[in-house]
Amino acid sequence: MKKNSSNHWSRQMAILYLAGLVVGNVYATPASDLKQPNLPFVSASCLEQETAIKHGLHFSTLPNRWDEAVPLGNGIMGALVYQKDGKLRLALDRADLWDLRPVKEFNGPKYSYKAICEAVDKKDMKPIYEVIDARTQKDIAPTKLPAGALEFAIGQLGEVASVDLDVMTAICTITWKNGTKGYFFTNAVDKKGYFRFVHLPEKIAINLQSPSFELKEGEKEQHNSLSRLGYKNGKIVNKENHINYRQKVYGDVSYETDLKWEYIDDSTMEGVFCITTDGTWYSESLSAGKQMKNHTKDFSTARKEHTEWWKQYWQQCEINLPDKVLERQWYLEMYKFGAASRKDAPPICLQAVWTADNGQTPPWRGDFHNDLNTQLSYWPGYASNHLEESSVFTDWLWKIKENGQAYTRQFFDVEGLNVPCISTLDGRNLGGWNQYSHSPTAAGWLVHHFYLQWQYSADEVFLKEQAYPWVKEAARFFENISVKNKNGKRQLPISSSPEINNNDWDAWFKETTNYDLACIRFTNKAAADMAEALGLKEEAKHWKSQNEEWPDFAVDSTGLTIAPNYPLAYSHRHLSNMLAIHPFGLLDISQGKEMEKLIKRSIHHTEEMGVNGWCGYTYSWLANFHARVFNGDAAARALHIFIKAFCSPNSFHLNGDQLKKGYSGLTYRPFTLEGNFACASAIQEMLLQSHTGVIKVFPAIPESWQNASFRNMRAMGAFLITASYKDGKVEYIKVQSEKGGKLKIFNPFTKKVEEVEMKAGETKNLVR
Repeated sequence: MKKNSSNHWSRQMAILYLAGLVVGNVYATPASDLKQPNLPFVSASCLEQETAIKHGLHFSTLPNRWDEAVPLGNGIMGALVYQKDGKLRLALDRADLWDLRPVKEFNGPKYSYKAICEAVDKKDMKPIYEVIDARTQKDIAPTKLPAGALEFAIGQLGEVASVDLDVMTAICTITWKNGTKGYFFTNAVDKKGYFRFVHLPEKIAINLQSPSFELKEGEKEQHNSLSRLGYKNGKIVNKENHINYRQKVYGDVSYETDLKWEYIDDSTMEGVFCITTDGTWYSESLSAGKQMKNHTKDFSTARKEHTEWWKQYWQQCEINLPDKVLERQWYLEMYKFGAASRKDAPPICLQAVWTADNGQTPPWRGDFHNDLNTQLSYWPGYASNHLEESSVFTDWLWKIKENGQAYTRQFFDVEGLNVPCISTLDGRNLGGWNQYSHSPTAAGWLVHHFYLQWQYSADEVFLKEQAYPWVKEAARFFENISVKNKNGKRQLPISSSPEINNNDWDAWFKETTNYDLACIRFTNKAAADMAEALGLKEEAKHWKSQNEEWPDFAVDSTGLTIAPNYPLAYSHRHLSNMLAIHPFGLLDISQGKEMEKLIKRSIHHTEEMGVNGWCGYTYSWLANFHARVFNGDAAARALHIFIKAFCSPNSFHLNGDQLKKGYSGLTYRPFTLEGNFACASAIQEMLLQSHTGVIKVFPAIPESWQNASFRNMRAMGAFLITASYKDGKVEYIKVQSEKGGKLKIFNPFTKKVEEVEMKAGETKNLVR
């Protein structure tokens, strides 16, 4: 396929040259001709076949750990396919399945930002620990909940020959040496799960295993045991080829799982399962049992609609790299992105739709960590041209807006909008270390995603109705919470930087940290840009003046420090002091040589401190930094370490160094997703950048790369870019304008930035 695509593209280049097009210049193509010239990757069937082989998962045996299982998902429901106790197991998950009991400690006079300020002044955090920190050691909820599992008795099938995940179709296939095959998927369209076995030697037993919310005889209760939630085990009704399970959880919330199967003939069995909730924002009007009562769709029909959805998903964007390790990882990450983030479902939390299947509540309660985890998870969605999936995050942030405003009023005692840094499904504070669970600037980093969704989509309705109203409230909060210092500059009463100084009193700073300052400065900039785009000149002027009242970023000989006169002095996994560089782009090497030196010095100092305190996501985030300074070799090196040392065989990010070869002092294995998605983002940053307003193609690819290409990556301004890099040089760039507007692009042939006004639907091409 690769050879044919290359030759096909070369023929198209020849046609362009013969047509008299000027080498190195921009030329326009009529909107009616958008499909010409033909570009590589035109054969969807070839693409699917090749990608399935190169980029999917392939095992010679069934995984025997849940965090190494084959992941399936459709945004609202997930499944992990693996073997446990000799049985084939599909561990089930439902994204909105939560225990949302209120935190009683968060409703008293001692629960306030002011109380923390007073405790910091006294250097005595005990009163704060009792209210905010200690409760997470005592209480088990609020928390995300597991949903149970399907189990298949496969002992009589013998040895497994292969286990495959085709990322193009999102179907898991298990082949046994006796010829039996099993197919499994979570339907992207109707949100149900389907399975099919063929060539069965005899019937196999199926069971629906519910979570154990009550201790079994002789079982000892652990800190994270589900029994601590206080539920009674739900009701399971077994009928011939049909199982129904109903479970009441906290408050008005309950969930229901329904499973049916039938034998088409003596050796073929098909089944379908459904999980629904009642009492959440995302609950269906019909329960699983009622939906399944009249369900008539067969496996083949469901598979057809499911694979069509995934076909459309993959047609949105495609990359082709000479480094097949990075290429495969990008496809695996974007597969997980499509499986975990869908409209009308919650956004990606720590484990998304793959809650730990270990009989306990998930690590960190499976919550929404807004000090890094949620944000990194959505980085790759924009440039990969998956705006619908990315909008799931801003949809949720809009849903929790009122709860965020109430929290801001209660805890900070001012008007505006902040968001709990450690959040439940409904946007309420879960608790944890007070320095980051109650960060005064969490909303500022979240503002960035409203900004990105607007910039990449050029959606004026979204800007007017959601983005600016949300961002404006966050900016208003920063204006209201800040105070003037003796130099007349604004500052926070107390400030923090995620996980700096752990959970001690000095984790709070009297001067504003670079992390908080970056969040505030970006919020004011975004508010000004949005107001200006809406023609609100006075409001834009106000937000610009607000930014002028804040100090510059603190720097010294090491680069960007944590806070004024407080450089990074040890290995630290959270690159919080450099937030202004990436992702915000407030500081960029395009701003001159001195800025370039500052940025590179900051990155170098972080690496100089060593890797002992790093997690896997540190490497993938670091790769994004290296891409921003056009160091493709360093970016690729960091990503290769991430992939080989910090990822499970199924590609899940396990946080610690699984090789135990000194890539980190942490060797544990809690599964979270942000490192995966930051990895995909870094690969995209190597191929395309537009954060400065100027589109740059192949800005940070390694020197050894001689051939690479991508199709339909998205740049800010709603421009779709297709490009080829051949024999060490850019060969071709195609730009399609989705909404119209001014295109600013660095022309690699003239070595100049060129500006062209484009109409909606128009394409322009740059050719070597």
